[in-house]
Amino acid sequence: MKIVRVNAYEVMDSRGNPTLKAVVELNDGTIGEAIVPSGASTGKREAVELRDGDQKRYGGKGVLNACKNVNVRIQESLIGLCGMEQGRIDDELIKLDGTHNFSNIGANAALGVSMAVARAAAKSLNLPLYRYLGGAQAFNLPVPMLNIINGGSHADNTVDFQEYMIMPIGFDCFSEALRASAEVYHALKKILHSSKHITSIGDEGGFAPNLANNTEPIEMILRAIEAAGYQVGTDLAIALDVASSEFVQDDGRYHLAGENRTLSNEEMVDYYAKMIEKYPIVSIEDGLSEDDWEGWGILTRRLGNRVQLVGDDLFVTNTQILQEGINQGIANAILIKPNQIGTISQTIEAISLAKRHRYRCIMSHRSGESEDSFIADFAVALNTGEIKTGSTARSERIAKYNRLIEIEREISRSEYLGIKLFK
Repeated sequence: MKIVRVNAYEVMDSRGNPTLKAVVELNDGTIGEAIVPSGASTGKREAVELRDGDQKRYGGKGVLNACKNVNVRIQESLIGLCGMEQGRIDDELIKLDGTHNFSNIGANAALGVSMAVARAAAKSLNLPLYRYLGGAQAFNLPVPMLNIINGGSHADNTVDFQEYMIMPIGFDCFSEALRASAEVYHALKKILHSSKHITSIGDEGGFAPNLANNTEPIEMILRAIEAAGYQVGTDLAIALDVASSEFVQDDGRYHLAGENRTLSNEEMVDYYAKMIEKYPIVSIEDGLSEDDWEGWGILTRRLGNRVQLVGDDLFVTNTQILQEGINQGIANAILIKPNQIGTISQTIEAISLAKRHRYRCIMSHRSGESEDSFIADFAVALNTGEIKTGSTARSERIAKYNRLIEIEREISRSEYLGIKLFK
């Protein structure tokens, strides 16, 4: 199962920006392909996404140089290697780059090839990707976090928090959980429309209305859950991605522009404590900024035994940074984004470290996505238990959900974790 060809070319992502598609061919004729996603709200310690900077093409966002790195340097390095040796291939990519963050060949080049290799090997063995990567233990269907109201950098509105999500926890299978979520989404659209709010959608398929403050979206969602015929907190709960690094000031205080308030980190923790007392919130992502480790310590001590506290910008899928967080008792969950770190093997290492220390893992998309459904298989393969991949709108989000429905049908004894996550 030797690699005989590695190349890449530009394609488009869901925001109309260029991204990289990698193609890997094995000597038995098998071809694996993968499209790399791109984030809008990014942690400053993420692996480097290589962009051309040529203002005459795509406003400087072209990825021709990353593609060239695949077509020349990476191909030369990987030709003749066994496609099943994912760890060795990923190590070769890391060695070829020679930096700690893929600032040389580009994390988009490395990840595209890493994903395509895994796809090619799975296809050559006639195995579904989740089975190839996860083996016999791949049977848990993840609970989705569905972003149904967008704010922050994902929408042009007055809401400070980036994502208001529903989590269908009170169901026995993934397909029923997804059906209920879709019904809530449509109920929310009717409520917004009847309240004279706009029903245009943001990058991840959620609605982007101008609302009075950062709790009104929750009130709207709770009304939608009830309007769809479900029980608040029992059938569906609320998850937030605050993305507070987007509105932290230079002095370390947090400016909520939508409410014309500026709060210290302790006051932000008080803000969240009041919210979870009032609303059925089960998860808060990036509640404090990626640099506010003192604040994260306060947040974790205050609320860590009551709610899932997810580090995204905080940890950026990086084992070294995650280990620091573990040592300091920071957060209790990690968002998993393969393009934050650069290869499949490094992503698996981050998940493994998190699980050893009882941190929950949430497999995640990016705001700039494609029809590629790799993370759906990856979530099942690694038993992450949760997946975050947008609302029940926009085809690049639905591609992941539809793939999970297929997987549920393929696995005869699949299990949907649902309420078991938040007993």
